Amino acid sequence: MVNQLFDYSPIVEREPVHWPEGARVAFYVGLNVEHYQVDRPSTSIFPGTAALAPDPLNYGWRDYGPRVGIWRLIESLDRHRIRASVMLNSDVAERYPQIIQAGRDRNWAWAAHGKNNSIFQADMTPEEERAYLAEVIGTIERATGRRPRGWLGPALTETFRTPELLAELGLHYVMDWSNDDQPYRLNVPGMLSVPYSIEVNDISLFVGKSLSGPDFVQIVKDQLDQLYADSAESGRVMSLVLHPFVINQPFRHKYLDQALEYIANHPGVWLTTSDEIAEHYAKTAAPDRTRPTQRDN
Repeated sequence: MVNQLFDYSPIVEREPVHWPEGARVAFYVGLNVEHYQVDRPSTSIFPGTAALAPDPLNYGWRDYGPRVGIWRLIESLDRHRIRASVMLNSDVAERYPQIIQAGRDRNWAWAAHGKNNSIFQADMTPEEERAYLAEVIGTIERATGRRPRGWLGPALTETFRTPELLAELGLHYVMDWSNDDQPYRLNVPGMLSVPYSIEVNDISLFVGKSLSGPDFVQIVKDQLDQLYADSAESGRVMSLVLHPFVINQPFRHKYLDQALEYIANHPGVWLTTSDEIAEHYAKTAAPDRTRPTQRDN
């Protein structure tokens, strides 16, 4: 099956991307604020009990995020004057309203991230998915006072209809397709893809690879330095994807603060949100001129 959602577009053949005030790299923190159901398996630190219900070991590890970790993270974001781009499960609105209020106080950007991180939509019928998306987006709008503009699926899951259904509901971008250093237009009118990293991501680095805090800081620095070098002629996007139950464990937290300090003081970096990146690109970027003249149906 040929992917109809987007076309191949080599980055070296595109019109230059220009960020505000001459910045070369647009940076955002992708903060995952999530709820997990107690009787379903999910992201785990110890596979041996992951299939149990309840699973106190893994559920408790995940639950550290909204109870403790996020409040450390908020202190760091405030210190470095960084607004979060929140990938928000709509169940958070009911379960953890204090987090919603903290984000409203700080003018965070809110991207819809499904109902919770235990339900994936990949096998939903069109009618089920349309109703599901409408409920998720409506709940987030009522809780935050702002209709989401972007979408990240739980575990980056979609159906082949998801971007089109999101466009019908008034959203403008998705972050599930982690294949670029720049935004690009999808073959769904009005919809963009915004870069979201699955490698510069605390779950991938700490849970998947068991790296250390100093390793994390060096990876973040290397990522930014390379993107900055690449951006001499055309802007790039860097996302730093965080989950408070991982990065804000006490022994890791100081390394996040070190990484944010490096980014916040790096020349040519636009500290922004995924919403602002999508909006600026949609208004200023030239149409993609590298699309093939014939597409395989």
